[in-house]
Amino acid sequence: MISLVIFLGEFGPTEIILVLAVILLFFGGKKIPELMKGLGNGVKEFKNASKGDQPSDKTEENV
Repeated sequence: MISLVIFLGEFGPTEIILVLAVILLFFGGKKIPELMKGLGNGVKEFKNASKGDQPSDKTEENV
């Protein structure tokens, strides 16, 4: 199996800028903050789940 790093090579600043430009053109400037907020919430939930923390929902505790 060919390693993904070998297949794609290393990312330099030019490639990163190109990818960010394509994302900006694809989603538009107004949608990107919403996408980043959703990504941040997803990462936070994943970390909490991996630690075994449960969300502090008051409705679940009272039921």
